[in-house]
Amino acid sequence: MMAELLKKEKTAIERLKAFEPTDGYYIAYSGGKDSDCIRILAELADVKRDLIHNLTSVDAPETVRYVKSIPDVEIEKPRYADGERITMWNLIVKKGTPPMRLSRYCCSNLKESGGKGRITVTGVRWAESSNRKEHSDVVQLLGKPKSTQKLADEYGAEYRITRQGALVMNDDNDENRRMVEHCYRTRKTMVNPIVDWTDEDVWDFLKHYGCESNPLYKCGFKRIGCIGCPMASKKKREKEFIMWPKYKEAYIRAFDRMIQRRIERGIARNDDEAPNWKTGEDVMNWWLNI
Repeated sequence: MMAELLKKEKTAIERLKAFEPTDGYYIAYSGGKDSDCIRILAELADVKRDLIHNLTSVDAPETVRYVKSIPDVEIEKPRYADGERITMWNLIVKKGTPPMRLSRYCCSNLKESGGKGRITVTGVRWAESSNRKEHSDVVQLLGKPKSTQKLADEYGAEYRITRQGALVMNDDNDENRRMVEHCYRTRKTMVNPIVDWTDEDVWDFLKHYGCESNPLYKCGFKRIGCIGCPMASKKKREKEFIMWPKYKEAYIRAFDRMIQRRIERGIARNDDEAPNWKTGEDVMNWWLNI
């Protein structure tokens, strides 16, 4: 392994050890390449952890099979307060609109609901997008930003506040460690040990440790995510629906039920809100082109 990557590996391991909580980490394992890096690094660091995959109902079948092949992964199915399982299909009906770039209720309900009261480890990296570069760092604390900022000032922790209200810290000094220990039970706390890794770093690391990774990468996928994700390009979504047509059919059925529920609720339909939404097919065609 290259000297620079060895240095980054050592730093990532030190980050994991620095913030290790007594009850262990909650590792959000997606089945993608970055999650594989986190999984291997946690083993190398020998930190206490739970490896959790939230089954979203719109994971690619290949991803589900790959996740199930990894030892020690626990698969969880997000649920509503009454115990009903949360799926993309009933979320669409409940929300009355498809998930969109500026309204990604699917992520918060299907992926981000787990790990409450735990320190969550993610594979977030700056190289993935300018947005992550702006809003992420080694540690992120969410919730009650003003009081969190006051605590950070009291501890002398190094931090910055993002436009989204998150407090982020870029190292693992003693003040930051104490700040995290104080806050993680009451505020969503995330540790991102490979935040400064490049794509090349990730692939070189996985190759070095003999990780085959998700087979979808060999099919030309650059990122692994939910089928039909509104954050993906139209071209990628169309490719996904060709590869997995039953998911497209499931979306259309959900859109049909969504339209019926909107009618039952007396929600007005107008050209701005729901142009020509008469059938699930109409919604699908509109959704793919927004």
